[in-house]
Amino acid sequence: MPEYPGQTIEPAVRVEQLTRVYDTGPDQVTALAGIDVGFDRGTFTAVMGPSGSGKSTLLQTAAGLDRPTSGRVVIGGTDLSGLSETRLTELRRTRIGFVFQAFNLIGALTVEENIVLPLRLAGVRPDRAWLTRVVERVGLTDRLHHRPAALSGGQQQRVAIARALATRPEVIFSDEPTGALDSRTAAEVLTLLRAVVDEHGLTVVMVTHDPIAASYADRVLVLADGAIVADLPQLGAAGIAEHLASLDRRVLR
Repeated sequence: MPEYPGQTIEPAVRVEQLTRVYDTGPDQVTALAGIDVGFDRGTFTAVMGPSGSGKSTLLQTAAGLDRPTSGRVVIGGTDLSGLSETRLTELRRTRIGFVFQAFNLIGALTVEENIVLPLRLAGVRPDRAWLTRVVERVGLTDRLHHRPAALSGGQQQRVAIARALATRPEVIFSDEPTGALDSRTAAEVLTLLRAVVDEHGLTVVMVTHDPIAASYADRVLVLADGAIVADLPQLGAAGIAEHLASLDRRVLR
């Protein structure tokens, strides 16, 4: 596992020699090829790369949504490889938040019911003071009794973020959270994700193809062919785009 300057505590998430191989009939496809990386607490990381680079597979395995072929994932000191499916489900419900391009809201439930759903499923009593803070922070106080169909796309994504925050997770994994949004609404959602890191010290790991979205992060990981090919500090949208373009040019030579 690589070391990071000044790191003195366990990262929120770390993966060690992570591989994921899929059987596709007579062939095998290696989606992850022995990745070692850690995500420090209170940081925002963007994961980028071309289609098929392994970025979504990295997110899914790190989040416990998919089992790796080999290697291990450790979240807050808990090794996921040793957990049963039941314990893994409990961990995802209580210690991990998810925000995806598809909002995955339940149409028959109100905004408030959607937000507290993970807590209900886990059999945990909601912390009303915390939920009030979350709802105020995402700007949904006057929408709690609405159903998703009555909300805009940006408002629905805010509900998804509030739902992810409801359990006070150690890390939020987000896969293309702005992919279905217009640029203005996307900026609002990204500003909100940035705020949960800065104001609440949460850890966010976000897959994106968009350099503008990645510019909200502290760090940019670039994957290609299942491996990390760049681990960058924040360069700004133009710098990220240029770095990606330079990687593409090297591949084409």
